[in-house]
Amino acid sequence: MPDHLIVIRSGATDYDRQGRIRGTLDIPLCDAGRSDAARAAELLAAAAPDAIYTSGSACAIETSRIVGAACGLRPRRLADMHNLDQGLWQGMLVDEIRRKQPRLHRQWQDNPWAVAPPEGELLEEACERVENALEKLVRRHPSGRVALVVPQPLDRIVRWLVSGESMGDLWHHEAERPPVDVLPVAAQWKPSHRRRTQTAAG
Repeated sequence: MPDHLIVIRSGATDYDRQGRIRGTLDIPLCDAGRSDAARAAELLAAAAPDAIYTSGSACAIETSRIVGAACGLRPRRLADMHNLDQGLWQGMLVDEIRRKQPRLHRQWQDNPWAVAPPEGELLEEACERVENALEKLVRRHPSGRVALVVPQPLDRIVRWLVSGESMGDLWHHEAERPPVDVLPVAAQWKPSHRRRTQTAAG
């Protein structure tokens, strides 16, 4: 497996800046998002990864092309790496959900493992899907550094599976966080165990 997984958060969209739930909707980068992608490209250009993969979402693909051009790499799409499906909440403002569905909003904030958005997917289901995609990815690369471009909050799921970092508030746009995270991939990496433990704990 690769020595490091470089998680690149895709640049911002108008939905992110407005505080809307993007989910699986295909929203392109806004001007600020293209600047985010250029910043990520600058950070990686001096020490380019061996390969770059991307989620199929529009903002991730656009980000991956900007980063790939700076690194001399052609991005490849990674199957099943679409964003967390938030169903009927997609396109809504977080404040709208809080006002119109206060009970469900509170349950999601208290324990997103225990509730799914209307017509959306459970967090556990998304983690299982992402875990399977990551396992295929690491099998392709016996060593080196591999980059993966994903939108928010999918980047948090990836970081949690690989390093155990807390997901935090899945609706909070992390504009202040650097767009690139370099995560060591331990030989004993067992995301399934982490996922089962978290789910059992609620």
